[in-house]
Amino acid sequence: MEVQIFGIRKSSDTRKALRFFAERRIKTHFVDLQERAASAGELRRFAQKFGVEALVDRGSRRYAELGLGAARLSEDRWLEQLADEPLLLRMPLVRRQQQLTVGDAEPTWREWTGR
Repeated sequence: MEVQIFGIRKSSDTRKALRFFAERRIKTHFVDLQERAASAGELRRFAQKFGVEALVDRGSRRYAELGLGAARLSEDRWLEQLADEPLLLRMPLVRRQQQLTVGDAEPTWREWTGR
């Protein structure tokens, strides 16, 4: 079993996900979004399952800095914005094969691992 984790090292939820899988000796592939942005296709995969709204962290400092509170963007424009500004994402984004989670989803991760 291998999981792919998208996030930033400063995010406590991202660190929690990395620790969760490390404690269970599950191989992880970590993508630091501050070093390398997630591809539009990867973000689209999460958006198709959860919707773009679920990916946007409206409580983030970056969201407020950019003044997006009144923004009415199309789904494609949101995906471009999220690719350009990873700090707008709810983190972590976790993928195991075709299974996906957004944010802290420990109950789901436990189902994946059976532990």
